[in-house]
Amino acid sequence: MGLKRPPLSTLAALAALHPHVRGGGVDYAALFLASMASWALIPGPGEAALIAAGISAAHHHLSLASVLLVAWAGAGAGASIGWLLGMKGGRGLLTAPGPLYHLRLALIARGDRFYERYGPLALLLTPPWIAGIHHMRWSRFLPASAGWTLVWALTIGLGAYFVGPSITDIAADAGLAGGLLVALLFVVAVVVVLWRRSHRSPKK
Repeated sequence: MGLKRPPLSTLAALAALHPHVRGGGVDYAALFLASMASWALIPGPGEAALIAAGISAAHHHLSLASVLLVAWAGAGAGASIGWLLGMKGGRGLLTAPGPLYHLRLALIARGDRFYERYGPLALLLTPPWIAGIHHMRWSRFLPASAGWTLVWALTIGLGAYFVGPSITDIAADAGLAGGLLVALLFVVAVVVVLWRRSHRSPKK
């Protein structure tokens, strides 16, 4: 989702705590809050809590369906909070007079155009508060947010349920592969733009 993740050792250590996770409302509340924090501003705790909860569900201490639903709801709430923070505070901060003022305005204008054209995909690659800074419309943000947070909850939650703590290693590999894919798509986009420019007919 564009968020910087903590080291794998941190996730693995937190996931290893799953035998100490108790069943009940307190655990679901903690999962909700951790998921919300990860998707709002603080990367990391949501993944760790979801991995621990998924493993606990595999040991019949928690309900898998409830774990996935709570994680999805928390992530969705956090994404909306991050979006609102970016829209209400982040943009004003970045457009305030000061050093590099014109450069900041130019970068924001480019980001606005990018989000206007590729909003749902951009939300996958950047934190929700970035979408707020670039004034991504709620009618586009909410469906995209619901989709990506659901993918997140299902991927991490079901992975922890079926695979166990080693899901952290799989997640690391997927993160590397995802980064390489994004880099490849960027290179391809640049090549296409340069090719179009070089073959564009000169204006008469």
